[in-house]
Amino acid sequence: MSGRALPLLFLNLGGEMLYILDQRLRAQSIPGEKARKDEWTDVDRKRVMNDIITTMFNKKFMEELFKPQELYSKKALRTVYDRLAHASIMRLNQASMDKLYDLMTMAFKYQVLLCPRPKDILLVTFNHLDAIKDFIRDSPGILNQVDETFRQLIEVYGGLSAGEFQLIRQTLLLFFQDMHIRVSIFLKDKVQNSNGRFVLPISGPVPWGTEVPGLIRMYNRNGDEVKRTEFTTDGNYITPQREGSFDLYGDRVLKLGTNMYSVSRQVETHMSGSSKNLASHAKENVAPNPLAKEELNFLARLLGGLDIKKPGGSETGFRLNLFTTDEEEEQAALTRPEELSYKVVNIEATQDPGLRAELARIAGELEVAEPSPASSGKGEDLLALMDGL
Repeated sequence: MSGRALPLLFLNLGGEMLYILDQRLRAQSIPGEKARKDEWTDVDRKRVMNDIITTMFNKKFMEELFKPQELYSKKALRTVYDRLAHASIMRLNQASMDKLYDLMTMAFKYQVLLCPRPKDILLVTFNHLDAIKDFIRDSPGILNQVDETFRQLIEVYGGLSAGEFQLIRQTLLLFFQDMHIRVSIFLKDKVQNSNGRFVLPISGPVPWGTEVPGLIRMYNRNGDEVKRTEFTTDGNYITPQREGSFDLYGDRVLKLGTNMYSVSRQVETHMSGSSKNLASHAKENVAPNPLAKEELNFLARLLGGLDIKKPGGSETGFRLNLFTTDEEEEQAALTRPEELSYKVVNIEATQDPGLRAELARIAGELEVAEPSPASSGKGEDLLALMDGL
């Protein structure tokens, strides 16, 4: 398992989340002069996007994110995205949040599978960040936050070897294993089968630095080429004209990670048979998780850097529906297997000593081993971090 996969997972999933929210907010926006008090306007959309992106690229949050660490459970990460999605006046019901997370995860899983080289996962990430910068092009302060993350990515990942990127790719694919949720866009484009598994192409550009298949070279013991044999392939392969740019600005060449919702398309998700089977077996695994305390502390450290926007005064939160109608949203909530509907626990990182004491008590109950006298427990570290916010 790679300790460098978490930032790439978070940033790419976050990019997909912003694509989806922007598309749905645009679809539900009403011209400002015609909008009622409880209806979206384009001003509201921009405000929501700015609030979420500001929170997503919070400096303290990024500092924690870029520390080498293993990936945590799907439920733990889902909690982070639930909090991130509500970092504005927007509110999502459980069914819409479930659908949002399904779309995010399946889109990035597809991108990781189709990366020509493991290193190209970084280009996918840059495509997401380029699009995010376009969302906030009129907000210089937020742009600086995103550019700083860009520089961190270049610094941390620019010097990694092909083997290290392969380990990152394997770690990400392990995270997505057994997730086979059908997405209408992928089904219509025939890149996903009815069982939720993706169809990998056998044509197109080969990875940069490699040759089009069709030639076998044979060498003698001295390393001299002595014979060539050509063969035909079933695919139509081509050589890429250039490598994508790994700089702060430039042509990424690779299109994976760009906004597939830029053209208005209705997107639906459906549980595949394998995902339903996964849900049926979920109840069997009821043993306590020995990493529960670590996950709680991990979440609390990250969430401590996030600021949730709460409507003030007469302002009300706006509800966003990721379904066509409210009835569809209600039906999805009723039919989704309970084991696959992540129940989110809201951890409020506030200055309230009572709430902090309660969090410390929960952390104490999840204690697996007593900390040594020479090192303070993570609960105390967590409280110290919260006090500094």
